Amino acid sequence: MRELIENNQRITMVTYDFRNANKGTIVDVQPDNFTIELDYDPKGVLKSNYCEFYTQTSNGILYFDSYAKDIDGRKVTIASPAKHKFLQRRRFTRIKYMHDLKLVCDGNSYDISTLDISAGGMKFVTHCNLDIEGEYNITLPLSDEMSVDCIFCPIRIEKNMNGETGYTVSGEFKFTDNKIKLTIIQYCSKRSLEISNK
Repeated sequence: MRELIENNQRITMVTYDFRNANKGTIVDVQPDNFTIELDYDPKGVLKSNYCEFYTQTSNGILYFDSYAKDIDGRKVTIASPAKHKFLQRRRFTRIKYMHDLKLVCDGNSYDISTLDISAGGMKFVTHCNLDIEGEYNITLPLSDEMSVDCIFCPIRIEKNMNGETGYTVSGEFKFTDNKIKLTIIQYCSKRSLEISNK
C-alpha cells in the first residue's frame, strides 16, 4: 500500500452517511497506517468505524475501505487496508445507467433516455434539438430513496445514423455542491463493484 499513497496526495473520505464526506491531504505514511489532514472537521468519523476512500493514482482511481485509528482535530490516522482495488483508468468510474428523464432549461422540458453516467457527466439519446451552449437542470435517481439534482452541459451532440432518428448527446456535470459529486462517485463505484462481483 505504501507505494500507492504518498505525502501531499489528495484523498476523498466517505463515511456511512455520505453527507459527511470529506477531502484531505495525506501528510504521513507509515507501514501500518497513514495520516490525513482533512479540509473540514471530521464530522461523522468515529474510531474503528469503516469509511470508503478514493484517490487518483497513475493506475486509475484507487478504492479501499478502512477505519480511523486516531482522531486529533482535522488530523485522522487511518489503518492501512487489508486490500484495495483500482476502479478504472479513466478519471471517474462510468457505469450503464438506463432511465427516461427530463432536462429543464429556461422553463422548457426535454425528454431524454440515459445510457451511462459518471461523476464527470453522462451520455443519453433524445429526439429533442438541444442547444449545445445551454445549461440544463436534471434530477438523477440513485435509489428508491435518493436522487440528486445536477446541472448538465452538453459537449458533443451527434445525429443518430443507420436510420435512427434523434441525437446522441455527451456532456459534463457542473456542480454547485461538491457533496453531490461525491455522492455520484460513491454510487458509480459501488455499482461497478456490484457488477464486477456478479
